[in-house]
Amino acid sequence: MATGTDIVINDKIDFDIKEPRLWKVILLNDDRTPMDFVIDLLKDVFKHHEETAKTITLDIHNTGSGIAGVYSYEIAEHKGVEVKTIASAQGFPLQVKLEEE
Repeated sequence: MATGTDIVINDKIDFDIKEPRLWKVILLNDDRTPMDFVIDLLKDVFKHHEETAKTITLDIHNTGSGIAGVYSYEIAEHKGVEVKTIASAQGFPLQVKLEEE
């Protein structure tokens, strides 16, 4: 048995935890998707109130795009797919893109 050999155990572990990056769900303007449909989507999928849904819809109409919400990537992706599915089922070509914030 060796003497004089000490083993030091560092029982403190440092964690570097970072907040997840956020992603914007952006709806794009087109000539066929009705504004009322977009307002309803913003209320149903993104839980906006009537007035904010109307404001975002006007942004989409006037500038070509509008931010529907900001989420972690997984949630943003899910909401994007949900919007595309609902729009396609109604025959509308509404496009969605995700953009890192």
